[in-house]
Amino acid sequence: MVPPWLHLLSLAALGLGLASAGGMALHEIRRPQRMWIMNLVWPISGLYAGPIAVWAYWRYGLLSARNGMDVARQREAKRLGTEHTPFPAMVGKAAAHCGSGCTLGDLAAEWLAFTFPVVAVWFGHGSIFAEKVFAIWILDYIFAFSLGIVFQYFTIAPMRNLSVGQGVRAAVKADALSLTAWQIGMYGFMAAAQFYLFRTLLGIPLEVSTPEFWFMMQMAMIAGFLTSYPVNWWLLKSGVKEKM
Repeated sequence: MVPPWLHLLSLAALGLGLASAGGMALHEIRRPQRMWIMNLVWPISGLYAGPIAVWAYWRYGLLSARNGMDVARQREAKRLGTEHTPFPAMVGKAAAHCGSGCTLGDLAAEWLAFTFPVVAVWFGHGSIFAEKVFAIWILDYIFAFSLGIVFQYFTIAPMRNLSVGQGVRAAVKADALSLTAWQIGMYGFMAAAQFYLFRTLLGIPLEVSTPEFWFMMQMAMIAGFLTSYPVNWWLLKSGVKEKM
């Protein structure tokens, strides 16, 4: 049985994440980001990082708000916003940008496999993997990679004025390492949560349909952010990714 304190903590964390995401989304209606994809990145980051994401949004995200400016003023604001954003914060934005695709992909994949259990069989459960979770992680990676490339495409292609083909290639180059590093952190934390914390210590399975699962996923996403951060540092320093 899940300890009552853990159940309440899970509900509180999920509620805080939803409130943080909703608050930023509402604020972006009045002050949208110059780069439209960031209007998705900030609220999605709030789902798992909660008040931390809200703080980053108010401290650095508003530097990139459009605020009704004309094109010339937007370009000047972008230059000043970049100048006024410390490099470590730029790296954080790049990691969160990557993580948004991962978050949506993992959400979709987990619920798909839960709703249709045969999906896990298609990805090796029972034939390759004795543990269902490993088959689902393959699906997680496919979904996360696909959505991560979409997010990166709508960042790089407009900034570099690339064609669709060029934009896709640049997006793959920019996001493949970052996304993989994120998923490694997420998988590592979820493995510890599922196999040690819940099965060994609590003696219960960690089910997708429970608040505890998604609370663990919130922390897993933070772990993914941490493992992808140094990769994004290198990608920005080398010019593979654009500064935001």
